[in-house]
Amino acid sequence: MSQSHSSTAPEAWWKEAVIYQVYPSSFKDSNGDGWGDIKGIISQLDYMKDLGIDVIWVSPMYKSPQADMGYDIADYKAIDPRYGTNEDVDDLISELKKRGMKLMMDLVVNHTSDEHAWFQESRSSRQNPKRSWYIWKDPKRDENGEPQPPNNWSQILGEANSAWTYDEKTDQYYLSLFTPEQPDLNWETPEVRAAVHDVMSYWLEKGACGYRMDVINLISKDQRFPDAEPDLGPGIKYHPGSKYYVNGPRMHEFLQEIKQKVLQKHGAITVGEMPGVSDVDEIIRTVKSGSGELNMIFIFDIVEVDTVPGKVRMTLQEWSAKDLRRIIGKWQRVMIERDGWDSVFIENHDNPRSVSRYADDSDKYRSYGATLLALMLTTLNGTLFVYQGEELGMRNFPESWDPLKDYKDIEAINFWKKSLDLYGDNPEQLAKERKVLHRKARDHVRTPMQWNAGPNGGFADEGVKPWMRVNDDYREVNAEKQLSDNSENLSVWQFWQRGLANRKAHKDVFTYGDFELAGPDSEEVLAYIRTGKKSGKWLVVLNFSGKEVQWDIPADLKVEGWMAGNYTKGKPDKPLQTCIALQPWEGVLGKCIE
Repeated sequence: MSQSHSSTAPEAWWKEAVIYQVYPSSFKDSNGDGWGDIKGIISQLDYMKDLGIDVIWVSPMYKSPQADMGYDIADYKAIDPRYGTNEDVDDLISELKKRGMKLMMDLVVNHTSDEHAWFQESRSSRQNPKRSWYIWKDPKRDENGEPQPPNNWSQILGEANSAWTYDEKTDQYYLSLFTPEQPDLNWETPEVRAAVHDVMSYWLEKGACGYRMDVINLISKDQRFPDAEPDLGPGIKYHPGSKYYVNGPRMHEFLQEIKQKVLQKHGAITVGEMPGVSDVDEIIRTVKSGSGELNMIFIFDIVEVDTVPGKVRMTLQEWSAKDLRRIIGKWQRVMIERDGWDSVFIENHDNPRSVSRYADDSDKYRSYGATLLALMLTTLNGTLFVYQGEELGMRNFPESWDPLKDYKDIEAINFWKKSLDLYGDNPEQLAKERKVLHRKARDHVRTPMQWNAGPNGGFADEGVKPWMRVNDDYREVNAEKQLSDNSENLSVWQFWQRGLANRKAHKDVFTYGDFELAGPDSEEVLAYIRTGKKSGKWLVVLNFSGKEVQWDIPADLKVEGWMAGNYTKGKPDKPLQTCIALQPWEGVLGKCIE
């Protein structure tokens, strides 16, 4: 084991905090319009407090035409009427403060909506002062003189399309990496950066504690804008250009400027969404204690474990516990040894439900799979993030849902449109595409929150049509049922509540402690040891398979007692030496003799 018993980074409240992500459109509708809203969030603050939540991060609720569910912002300082008012945010912050909780806002400044006043000015003419606020380029011309995109970069949320959108009025293209409705800001322009700093200060002065920063590592582009390599194969027109905009040449400079001009003044906390980066040195440079620009980032290795390397997100590959062991072992050690800090998560608004993805969401094993994941998450170093419904073990909706009617997300719509265009006359291949869509769609985590067994799962009143269909299982999987569960085992919610309390009671172990993998590589079992300065040594053993397995306790490890597991409310009855039997999706936590 490493000689160091903990991270050398200083303790901080935000490291110990549990952050709960609210997807506002799907959380709670208070006014009968079928959309979740801020007053709905306020109505459920006690629910989150009782679970053990310290900070709520609310996905974008700014004024938006909703081309990408609020990640296309038309006014950074105005709340969209469907969610409420700026005064409602003041009330939310006030109510959170009464409960000793805080609000984290979502910052989306790689791009705006095409309806933002900045872009409306920018596109009005080539001479407009805000023309340089966005990335405009002259077209190439084909043999017929028709305009063509400046390069071959593909759109992130629809790789069959160009990342550039043509503006006929001014005869130029603007860069729109995600969708045509989301033009990229030009961070090379000082006035753009000043405007972003102003927006950030606005909400911090209102009382927000910090920001989750959307795709913040895409803000600096290679100013040559070269063609991408043809990674998607011959005959494909557009290809991912990420090499030329992920962690671009001036990214660190721009982030340091934000830190110095905004974050340090307000004592704000930050978590960066930084897809497409895996270089350890680059990540540590971003999150190193003291010198880093951000407090932490989301590392996507686990949520990309079922994605074909080098390919787009909508692909599938097999994985096992051995992959989780490699990923978790790597990043836990890196952050401890190199004085960085990490986030802990496996679910968010951009990924399918974790119990469906990493475990078994069948009626027989859903609760066991969800609590297995909870045991893992609550015993890993880093700041813990929980996505709404994860604490209930909410699962993916059925494969029978209609892609053309029930799916709402722009990525899913673009993917299915491309699949129909390419394979409409090939039923076998289309069925494979449908499987990928169902397994990877972001829509699964955007179905309305399931509060009770009543109409609309308690998300909205009876007679109201929610903006998105409620999952069919809401009568069985809902908060009310789980909070009052008195059966022989803990409900998923109760297990999460106990796990979060245990994490906080032993923060020297589970937040700041040392980490060491235990036992040999295994296709089924992930096991590791956590050691704290005060609370000693703990062993976590997780069976990531749907079968019973035997796990040999390492000879040099002395288990004093099994303290918790997901198959019993009390202490698991397991041998303390030699070998233990693990049921399908079973996890246990043991206290060890040092």
